[in-house]
Amino acid sequence: MTVREALQRAIRPSTTRSTGALWAKSLLNAALFFGIFMLALPGLADRDLPMGIPLPRSLRTWLAGAFALLGIAAWLACLDAFSRHGRGTPLPADAPRRLVTTGLFGRIRNPIMAAELAVIWGVALHLTSLGAALYAVAITSLAHALVVHVEEPELRRRFGRSYDEYCRSVPRWLPRLRRQR
Repeated sequence: MTVREALQRAIRPSTTRSTGALWAKSLLNAALFFGIFMLALPGLADRDLPMGIPLPRSLRTWLAGAFALLGIAAWLACLDAFSRHGRGTPLPADAPRRLVTTGLFGRIRNPIMAAELAVIWGVALHLTSLGAALYAVAITSLAHALVVHVEEPELRRRFGRSYDEYCRSVPRWLPRLRRQR
């Protein structure tokens, strides 16, 4: 069994009925994910390769704060959409039962991943080290590969034609400046 097949098998629609319970599961996921991928790993990368990247302190502070705050706000909005409309969580073993195409999901197909990457880039900007920057590049590349090779095929399998139509009308990562007619 390949890694891709193993990951796809781990994805199961949620059986949780309570919106509050879905939120609780999502927040637990957030605590673990944020703690590991947004604090511990960038911190280790910074420690192991601390070579500084010259960036004015005020610019660094404002950019890092903007990326992190926008990422967290977008992530919370996506959690709400997953809990209320999709009836699931970002956890693969508790995935949404319905395809979510409203809110930020109507602008880009992967707003949760984009929000998480925004926070990671915010942390990398705050640390301004080569290690943190390389970590952000690596995790961004890995996220893209997981979306293309695992998540999208799984969603296509689960939601069929409706997901294909969604993919044709909503871009993967960068929102269109103008709405399609």
